[in-house]
Amino acid sequence: MPSAPLSARRDLGEVDPASSRHNWTRSAVAATDDAVFVGTAAGRVVALEAAADSASDSDDRWEARGDNPVVSMAAADDFLVVGERGGDGLVRVLDAETGDARWTYATTDDVGTAARDSLFFRPYVVDLAVTGDRVVVAARRYERDGDERVWRSVVLGFGRDGRVAWRRRVHASPIAVAAEGDRVAVAYNRCPNPEQNGLVLLDAHTGGRVASWDPGTDGDRRVGDVAFAGDALAVASHGDKRGYLLDFEGNERWRIDLASERRVGDETVYAYPTHVCVAGETAAFVTGNTFAESTRDPDARHPDEHTAVGVSVDGGERLWTRDTGGFARAAVAAGSRVFVPSAQHFREREADRHGVHTFGATAGHVRTDDLPGIPTAVAAGGGVLAVVEEPVEYHDEGVTRGAYRLRTRPIR
Repeated sequence: MPSAPLSARRDLGEVDPASSRHNWTRSAVAATDDAVFVGTAAGRVVALEAAADSASDSDDRWEARGDNPVVSMAAADDFLVVGERGGDGLVRVLDAETGDARWTYATTDDVGTAARDSLFFRPYVVDLAVTGDRVVVAARRYERDGDERVWRSVVLGFGRDGRVAWRRRVHASPIAVAAEGDRVAVAYNRCPNPEQNGLVLLDAHTGGRVASWDPGTDGDRRVGDVAFAGDALAVASHGDKRGYLLDFEGNERWRIDLASERRVGDETVYAYPTHVCVAGETAAFVTGNTFAESTRDPDARHPDEHTAVGVSVDGGERLWTRDTGGFARAAVAAGSRVFVPSAQHFREREADRHGVHTFGATAGHVRTDDLPGIPTAVAAGGGVLAVVEEPVEYHDEGVTRGAYRLRTRPIR
């Protein structure tokens, strides 16, 4: 048992258990030097003191209520940016000390309203970032008419007063935003238009395109995640299932195979690299579920599915590899540590795989904190690891494991 396990910090109310298959994002969490913020499926945002390590309502700073699930969150020095899924696809900017709303913005003004009343079709604030004097927001909405699928999306740059400084609309599906200094990187996962690149680098002040990159593969799958690595970008490519390091002009410095097509038994299988983060001089990539060329539910397993890989930023050498045991919703870095949650492996359904793995940037696996439920949102900051645990009920068991709660522990 770890010396400082993840302790149940706060009950988050009732939520339907996740099932064997992965449920859509419905929670978010952020951590700063003095606070932990958690957003819930009921639309609530709660701020707690970062230093406390036990469950107590007296640790609450404030609570703000909304109408739709909180699915994305970014904390700055004195404010919190919150993104919702559903309704108007609302962005809320809250005062970090009081929870008072500073400003709001309805992304439906850009992407439109839901074509039908179903979660997958509702407006979705996918990701948020703050850099300098800009708040950057990526939102999308999905439509389907028969075989035709359409994504309507927007990336917005706001001033801190809530005024829109720039906007970029495209018919593609943004999946991640990273911002640092005067640059913003946007990763697009689904790009039906072959002229839409999977990665676009923007000027944070004007929204102008600085550079772009694409894996150049067939199909509309492009990029899964992006992270800044000093004067470069680490990119998880869905197109060819590799990891890349690119300079700010879109030129390749190195690439590494993560889970590309491989023959296993009678099937050709692969796994998408789903996340990347950077800790010091290490880029950490994480892969997802096994798929196959002929079916979405193969019998075979790719040997590199659900795997975390540490790669040297400087030379592209593989430093460490670790099986995470289940699907990861994120990969986050704090200092010299990388944190990867392991939720359900929906094909194997082994509950002892639920937990959060900690890696040293250069040395690899340090510890695993086991959980009864599944970790679905993770943040690290201010010396605290914060995790949202959700209940799960496998379809062939009928047993509910875990609960909807915030867990925290000190980072050592």
